[in-house]
Amino acid sequence: MTGPVPNREAILTVLERLLSWSEIARSPQLARFLDYIVRRKLDGDVQSIKAYSIAVDVFGRAVDFDPQADPIVRVQARRLRSLLDEYYRGPGLGETLQIRLPVGRYIPEFIENSEGDEPGGQAPLPPKDAEAPRGPSSRLPMSWYMLAVMALVTATVAYALGEWGRGRDLLAQPGGAPQRPSVGIVEFQDLSVGANLLPQVSGLAIELVTDLEQFGTFDVRYGGDGEANVMPDDLPLNDFVLSGIVRLDAGVVQYSAILTESRTGGVVWNHTLAVPPAEAMTPGVLDGVSKAFALVLGSPRGPLHAAARQMLISGTAEQVEISPYFCRVLFDFYRETGGAVEAERADACFAALPETDRQSAEALAATASLVAERGSPSMAVETSLADRFRIAGVGLERAMDLDPISGFVWEQRARLREAQGALALARGDFASAVQLNPANADALAGFARILALGGSLSEAEPMARDAAEGTPNPPAWYHGVPALLALRDGELARAIASAERYAEADRELGPILAIMAAQRAGDSAVVNRYLPQVLDVPAFRAKGVLPRLRERISDDTLVESIRNALVEAGVPPQALTRAF
Repeated sequence: MTGPVPNREAILTVLERLLSWSEIARSPQLARFLDYIVRRKLDGDVQSIKAYSIAVDVFGRAVDFDPQADPIVRVQARRLRSLLDEYYRGPGLGETLQIRLPVGRYIPEFIENSEGDEPGGQAPLPPKDAEAPRGPSSRLPMSWYMLAVMALVTATVAYALGEWGRGRDLLAQPGGAPQRPSVGIVEFQDLSVGANLLPQVSGLAIELVTDLEQFGTFDVRYGGDGEANVMPDDLPLNDFVLSGIVRLDAGVVQYSAILTESRTGGVVWNHTLAVPPAEAMTPGVLDGVSKAFALVLGSPRGPLHAAARQMLISGTAEQVEISPYFCRVLFDFYRETGGAVEAERADACFAALPETDRQSAEALAATASLVAERGSPSMAVETSLADRFRIAGVGLERAMDLDPISGFVWEQRARLREAQGALALARGDFASAVQLNPANADALAGFARILALGGSLSEAEPMARDAAEGTPNPPAWYHGVPALLALRDGELARAIASAERYAEADRELGPILAIMAAQRAGDSAVVNRYLPQVLDVPAFRAKGVLPRLRERISDDTLVESIRNALVEAGVPPQALTRAF
């Protein structure tokens, strides 16, 4: 419970313990952030705890800093809030005095727990042997009652925003340039009142705004409680409105979101997460719920980009003008398929942009990845791989200078370093990409892959599951770590299915994982199907199977398992160790 403000010395003692905790100490910026806001509040100077002053005083931004254009304070506040929650669930579990950062605010709270309160102010969890639903990743079908309630809520919100029957089209008509969509997010309605339960609801819209802003592929605006005056008249109307309800049903708390297309009022997406009541009353639940929704909404395959992707699928993309947004859609489509045609289309789109757009951080990072992975039609045919990597590195450094807190930029640099064999550096860059945007499924899947191939399969597991199970239509390259997880758990049918899917994207490792799973399952047909593919990989023929794999895999145990499986499958010993 929150009592009188404790004395200054006690708070400073708690602050010093937090600043010396390794997870905060390793980030000087976060440490300065925490120290700054705590001391300002202790000094009674809460008026200075604002995004502008934090950006200038803590993060060294210039005096002309614009909080709307640069989200560094929001991003770092979310990181700090998450670390504080982690600390009080772990090393600080028994603390009776806590420093907390409320959602949507930068002014810290000093919380005391009376005797008998659970540490961290959290409700006690149910007994371990009790039957309990899964957490935020669970999905339940929506009842007719819920659909009716949500339709009513959505109609009310849309009417209040004045967006029924008006607003601009999602994309320009043929001949125009497709523009990135916009979404207004309003507070979720709490329908659990009177149910003797107090789930966390307030602030979920702010969490969603903060999470979705990190993608940069659509415009996100906070719509408050849906009153008409929360959207300034000089802003363009939103293409979509995201609203939702929270209610108790069948012993669980259901967080239900609904996405409405403003022009027509039609529902284009809905999603429900089931959360155990004890978990729903803890401060950290909103972060988990927001991330689960953001994994879908932020995905290139999610509902916000459906119209632009339909242009690609239907073949009408050539009939419209290009735009930075549409080039990004093309690039994301290439990232899913890895195909040469998709790479050429994305490269041509970026090359045709005006100079200012070509020199943006996003365009530089995307074209750098295309150069490193596929080359470019504008480059000389004889350009070596080393030169391509060098050119890509220069472009990525420029992108990093322009936008050092872009998770997309960090992800592309991680991929370059992975391709160069600098696995430790790649791992660090992927960690930064995920920290900046925890719902970026491509970064999660890439980070999980490099962790798993480095021997940290357990650490990779939650990220791999978020990417493969939490996003719509996951591409083939997401399935490599799930195949390894299924092998570890002895779920051989699932391992074969995941490995075969992964083999569509990774001609080197995918067939090998399929062979390993099939051998354990006694499925000779699968072994016979993939063994010729392994022996036909150019990189294996040029270097030998194991020397090539060691460039990608730093886990000796995994390499040895692969060796044994391939020997058992009949691969000639000389092919394992040298060119053949």
